[in-house]
Amino acid sequence: MEQHIWTGTVSNKASADKRATDRSAITLPARLTWKDQRGTTRFASVVTRDLSEFGAYVECQSAVSIPLFRLVQFQLERDSRETAGLPTSLRSGRILSAVYRVSPGSTSGRPQCLALRLMVDPKARTMAARQHQAPAENRATA
Repeated sequence: MEQHIWTGTVSNKASADKRATDRSAITLPARLTWKDQRGTTRFASVVTRDLSEFGAYVECQSAVSIPLFRLVQFQLERDSRETAGLPTSLRSGRILSAVYRVSPGSTSGRPQCLALRLMVDPKARTMAARQHQAPAENRATA
């Protein structure tokens, strides 16, 4: 019987941090637009709780019926688009997004929340990931 011994190196990066870019806790008004199962266009006012170049976590002002993996249009309100530190993907207007987590609200007042994956151009994703990794590599060599 053959034995296999792993001799690879272990990365110093924490396994819990799998994000390509940093998230920023930011509260901005936004809007979601989607089509329901019957094809009717729906709208919802939301408030962002955190943003990154490729994702957003939003709090719904009222309960919405959006299932997992539904494609939605995510758009910051016009007055919020020039906020300092805002990811470039969110400055131009609407961006196609997929709902990948739904946190239901509660009767005690906790609002319903949605996690969105922003459908950003793959080339932009690669460049942002490289920019995010570069500072960590520079710290390691310093």
